[in-house]
Amino acid sequence: MPVAVVGVNHRTAPIELRERLAFGRAELPGALLGLAAAPGCEAVLLSTCNRTEVYLADAEGGAGVERAQALLAARAGAGREDASLWSYVHRDRQAAEHLFRVAAGLDSMILGEPQIQGQVREAYAAARETAGAAGPVVGPALNRLFQTALGVGGRVRGETQLGVGAASVPSAAVELTKKIFGSLRGRRALVLGAGEMSEVTLECLRGEGVGACIVANRTWERARELAERWGGSAVRWDDFAGALAGVDMVICSTAAPHPVLTVQRFRAALPHGARRPLCIIDIAIPRDVDPAVGDEHNVFLYNVDDLQQIVHESLGRRLAELPRAEAIVAQGVDDFWGWYASLAVVPTIRALRDHGERLRRGEVERALRQLGHLSADDQVAIDALTRALTNKLLHAPTVRLREAAGNGRGTGVLDTARYLFHLDREPAGTEEE
Repeated sequence: MPVAVVGVNHRTAPIELRERLAFGRAELPGALLGLAAAPGCEAVLLSTCNRTEVYLADAEGGAGVERAQALLAARAGAGREDASLWSYVHRDRQAAEHLFRVAAGLDSMILGEPQIQGQVREAYAAARETAGAAGPVVGPALNRLFQTALGVGGRVRGETQLGVGAASVPSAAVELTKKIFGSLRGRRALVLGAGEMSEVTLECLRGEGVGACIVANRTWERARELAERWGGSAVRWDDFAGALAGVDMVICSTAAPHPVLTVQRFRAALPHGARRPLCIIDIAIPRDVDPAVGDEHNVFLYNVDDLQQIVHESLGRRLAELPRAEAIVAQGVDDFWGWYASLAVVPTIRALRDHGERLRRGEVERALRQLGHLSADDQVAIDALTRALTNKLLHAPTVRLREAAGNGRGTGVLDTARYLFHLDREPAGTEEE
């Protein structure tokens, strides 16, 4: 049963397309049941702001991949041929390696981001909770694949420094707010803008446990959609200043040609000034916040230049950790593929041992008919002797078949074994070879 992944990510598709391909939590069961429509097929759907990917264990040998491609094309409003321009398909070992790199943060827009492992876990959990007429949509293959992936991600974060520090401007902004407030758990944030930078910012904030996120954007529908996706709320653009009094931090990333938060607007919203520390991080170019706002009491204002050094230093440290992280991923792929490839060997090993047992039993029965004078104990001894001899003769072939499956030579060796022992014919009662 081949393993495959069909998907798009931030490298293959622009944000406008990724938005159309994003699945909400409520949509997952229906999509998963359609993807795993045939008995024995398995599916997990991973959908974040940077990727939508369908992982499959395809009992039909390719029909599941076709269903996943058709689903993405239909959701994007494109034909299958057009979808091939921005989607990808990885199979077997490459599919496993892709998922392990995703879970470890090696395939992220933010190298080493911690949020993706939680998203992988949530996608796996959602699939495990889904079952239809054909049975559960997650079975042995994807269970093992995702459990291994989460283990690989945990090892990368626990044994390397890949996730330490910030590797993008939004993550650096969040890192800076942590320096001011310590833990962000339970804090409230206002995000101005609803573009890609704002989405990454929301992802980082949620990953740090921010209690409430408010989104404001000139296009109300976009603000509401983005807020809902990340469990926040939206306010009308003209009303965002009114939210200043109830938040601890403001992160601005609009495309406005002039400041949207002026001193006058700030003072109108907070006539008595900020009563508690208010961290404002302006990552927009041109700037969204009048620099004079930084002179107000209890306000800590930073711009994109203040963050660049944090990003540069952190990225250098992360890149130095890549070889160790890649080695952990490679080991995970070897471990999973050794297990997965061995599944194909089981029917042949079973057939080989059944074949040996049929021959042994037939020959014992024939011999005992000619040795009727033997006592019951002697007959038991002969049966035990032949059983032990058969097991010893089949032990080495069994071990070699498992080894061949693990090192990628399974198909050829299995075909040879089935040919040599004639395992594909109908079993006979007794055989003479």
